[in-house]
Amino acid sequence: MKKFTNESMFEIILYLEKELKISNEISVEVLNPMFKTSTYAGESLIIDKEEFIYRSYKSWSDLAEIVFCRILIESINSNTVVILFQKLNKVDSFHKDINDEENEKYGENSTFFKINKNEEPAFLFPYINALKNVKIEQKRDILNLGINKADEFEVIKNLVDKNILDEINFVGVDYSKSAIEYSKNRFPQDNFNFFKHDINKLHELNLKRADLIISIGTLQSSGLNFKLLFMDLIQNYLQDKGSIILGFPNCRWIDAEMIYGAKAPNYAYSEQSILYKDVYFCKKYLQQKKYRVTLTGKNYLFLTATSIK
Repeated sequence: MKKFTNESMFEIILYLEKELKISNEISVEVLNPMFKTSTYAGESLIIDKEEFIYRSYKSWSDLAEIVFCRILIESINSNTVVILFQKLNKVDSFHKDINDEENEKYGENSTFFKINKNEEPAFLFPYINALKNVKIEQKRDILNLGINKADEFEVIKNLVDKNILDEINFVGVDYSKSAIEYSKNRFPQDNFNFFKHDINKLHELNLKRADLIISIGTLQSSGLNFKLLFMDLIQNYLQDKGSIILGFPNCRWIDAEMIYGAKAPNYAYSEQSILYKDVYFCKKYLQQKKYRVTLTGKNYLFLTATSIK
């Protein structure tokens, strides 16, 4: 087992990259971050005449994510901890799943369905703030495109008073039949309606205009014309002084871990040009339509727009 004392992060990264080529697990002994808190990464500490460079658990967690590992604590000693870097199985990802009539990529039996974004603070916290920003307690007609198993509605349920919740009309649309059936069972109340439908043919549902449209990680799907669909939503499905929350994934799900950074085609690493191009298009369009637009979040970029007409 390797022990790191005063090695630089540059040296540590080189070591991990080399070892991960030949091993799926690497244990390293490092300074216990609890030894001295409120210490900056890189500060030198002398312990029993031995020099250590301080790094927090966050630093080690960030490093594990960068080299596509999960981080586990094997043991804790008085001055050191043993950290296990466990290589992620990059093949284990819903992004690689088949999507056809027999295999619903986003259905109840899929890998994607195991994901609960509401248990990921990097998603939940900025989503809650986005809901507060649009004054969710004042909304009465909410449309969610790409609803899947209705996790976004669950947050709203937990956020607003029950009397207010009963006054809101919820509509969720998704192409996955099993996901829609799951959502119907999850929210059987009369003010919740779910439709198994192609978003490209949204007009066939004859939906009333909503005062809040939510769509998380759906509008950029390969089978949709992102810009045309987005403009159509604003022009034909949003009330004149309504609000919109769009969630743009800036992460990938690999071996049950949420890994930061959007993955673009033809790149072996995270490349985010397309992501920011789409976000900027929406922001500029909405501002021209007299909306106040904010961008928040990290692993998911939340574009929140409220009318200033």
